[in-house]
Amino acid sequence: MMTEISLNILDIAENSIRAEASLISIEVIIDNHKDALTAIIKDNGKGMSEEQLHKAVDPFFTTRTTRKVGMGIPFFKLAAESSGGDFTIGSEIGKGTEIKASFRLSHIDRMPLGDISNTIYTLIAFNINIDFVFIYSYDCNKFRLDTREFKEILNGVPLNTPEILTYLQEYLDENKKEVDGGLPL
Repeated sequence: MMTEISLNILDIAENSIRAEASLISIEVIIDNHKDALTAIIKDNGKGMSEEQLHKAVDPFFTTRTTRKVGMGIPFFKLAAESSGGDFTIGSEIGKGTEIKASFRLSHIDRMPLGDISNTIYTLIAFNINIDFVFIYSYDCNKFRLDTREFKEILNGVPLNTPEILTYLQEYLDENKKEVDGGLPL
């Protein structure tokens, strides 16, 4: 099992990339009043049939040909439910997939969020032809990063240019810290 929620998000986003998504939205919502940490990953990839959707939470099912098991989604579901939260997955062929995992924030078995800024940075840096929207909310504070906006401003300069990557990492780190006060989650 992955030890951090951010690593589970990375795994799910990689599934979206393999499903040929051109837009992946990742939202992390921390709500202390509701004692909840919620992660929502949406894509506009190929989507799944009803049969694939039902099998997606089975660790002995995968669409990959390089291995016979698919642990990412089942373990993410188990992690959410083990912490008093819940898990939903929805998909439609040709429209994409949405996964939502909620965790009880104060539950002793909730895994830490981990380095979500680095997860988003990694996804952007290694997938410059895919657009990402990242929304991070902590109680009443929020920030949003949309690579489409960055690309428009950069007017053709690739996101994986070293100076741009440095800026993106700083942007993610600084905005996350501004939103959550740098508190470990």
